[in-house]
Amino acid sequence: MRHIKLTIEYEGTAYAGWQVQPNGLTVQEVVEGALAQMLGMPTKLRSSGRTDAGVHARGMVACFNTEKALPLRAFREGLNTHLPPDIAVREACEVPLAFNPRSDASSKHYRYSILLDPLRSPLARHVAWRIGAKLDLGAMRAAAAHFVGEHDFNAFRASNCAAKTTVRTIYSVDLVREGSWLHIDVNGNGFLKNMVRVMVGTLVEVGLGKRPPEDVAHLLVARDRQVSGQTAPPHGLCLMRVFYPEDSLS
Repeated sequence: MRHIKLTIEYEGTAYAGWQVQPNGLTVQEVVEGALAQMLGMPTKLRSSGRTDAGVHARGMVACFNTEKALPLRAFREGLNTHLPPDIAVREACEVPLAFNPRSDASSKHYRYSILLDPLRSPLARHVAWRIGAKLDLGAMRAAAAHFVGEHDFNAFRASNCAAKTTVRTIYSVDLVREGSWLHIDVNGNGFLKNMVRVMVGTLVEVGLGKRPPEDVAHLLVARDRQVSGQTAPPHGLCLMRVFYPEDSLS
């Protein structure tokens, strides 16, 4: 039996998220369908996590088992011939049978993109949250610093989040300005449902002067979702990469 690890890129606009569900077409469903076509049998994927409807990925990790003696390039080039233009396998490699793409992950990198432009951009409409007002990036960076470390992020998750614990560790939150684009890069050991989007929504409120930077520290202690910021739109969010210890991959 072989255990194949795929790194998948997708533009999530047309999908109801990553994970298979009854209320819409999902990325997982499409990739599993392509695998079934290529391998001639139903094949289930285990992934590093999930993304919501409209969220994108450059580095979603998913694994499956197969007894097919195909070269690794077939799991990339071959699968891509069966996938639509908005989904692609970027990498395929063989990993130990014990490898678990979710529990073995050491950290994840999410990027949220904001377009700072008073005029709408048709080309950016699916990949960035457009904000026409000026943002105070200094205040946003001061607020973002409060997220770093181990905290209870109960105030920064969706009301229907089913996670058993709300404690997570954030390693870094960086704001990168590139012309009219603002990228918010968040690295952590794990994330709750909508966590990055609520963090970004809160930072934007700081940038607009609607709350002071130190408010983030108070929200982490209060643990009350009702008083934290708005949930930023899904289309600005992208899962960039999932990191694993080297010994789990060999």
